[in-house]
Amino acid sequence: MKKPLAILTGIVVLAVLALLPLWLGPFYTRVVQFFFFSAALALSWNILGGFAGYWSFGHTAFIGIGAFSAALFGMNVGTFGTGPVSMIVPLLVAGLVCGLFAAVIAYPTLRLRGIYFAIVMLGVSQVVSELVNNISWFQGGVGVFLTSPVPSGVAPEDFYYYMFGGLLLLAFLITLLIKHTRFGYALLAIREDEDTAMMLGVATERYKILAFVLSAVLVGLLGAVYGYSVGYFTTYTVFRLDFSLNMIVFCLIGGIGTLFGPIIGTAVMLFITQVLLSRFLDIHLLITGLIVVAIILLMPGGILGALSRSRRSSLARKAEVQP
Repeated sequence: MKKPLAILTGIVVLAVLALLPLWLGPFYTRVVQFFFFSAALALSWNILGGFAGYWSFGHTAFIGIGAFSAALFGMNVGTFGTGPVSMIVPLLVAGLVCGLFAAVIAYPTLRLRGIYFAIVMLGVSQVVSELVNNISWFQGGVGVFLTSPVPSGVAPEDFYYYMFGGLLLLAFLITLLIKHTRFGYALLAIREDEDTAMMLGVATERYKILAFVLSAVLVGLLGAVYGYSVGYFTTYTVFRLDFSLNMIVFCLIGGIGTLFGPIIGTAVMLFITQVLLSRFLDIHLLITGLIVVAIILLMPGGILGALSRSRRSSLARKAEVQP
């Protein structure tokens, strides 16, 4: 797609999404809101897992750290401003704490590769979850509150629709920027062959740490807004293993390491689970698991990978037909 047409298409899509709550009911507004949240998480995970090839099974730690950082800051320091303005400082604190935590653990954890890194991150998320749950100052066991920033007269589902939509747009633009810069090329080189990239002069440690911190900050911001959206939460509300698994599954379904794959994968899976299977709650997880297995087996490169292969096959057939 040519650049002017792509920009025009993007503007039309944004305009339609901005007006969508006017036609959607509360239920479907919440479904789209959850799609924005999940797609933004998948895009954020994709920076490290998709581009650099470092699969983290513990990114839920940053959701929890972001949510509790915002809540504890509000409870101990107080709020600045009212309404949506009151979210600004806690969100900045949440992103900062997640970034610092990622920077501290980045060097030892990123020295591991493959399944070892994935398992270590799973362990990190469990350790952080237990600390927050058992140290009384964090109040993870009894739960914490976040003051609602929703302006009067605005439906909460509409407010968080735009909040998560804005964060999805932010994650998409950052991912787009990374993909087409030296930073993105370095991450792809690390994913394909880290030792060779290092021998060719790529600063692998620096780029991996930067990708890890950036991914953690974005997930932390999403975790803080998620905390606001639920209002009251405990450790088990935000340190959920299914958050980490969903980020990976959505990327796999759509096309891991691509720009649009995490968004497409999230849309497909949420449409199946939240709309098509909403009347089959008893066997919901069984059918979802079978669908995920089938898609991964039939389309190992995800939906975008299958489309790409189909397009290449079509072009090859046309080339054979031409004299």
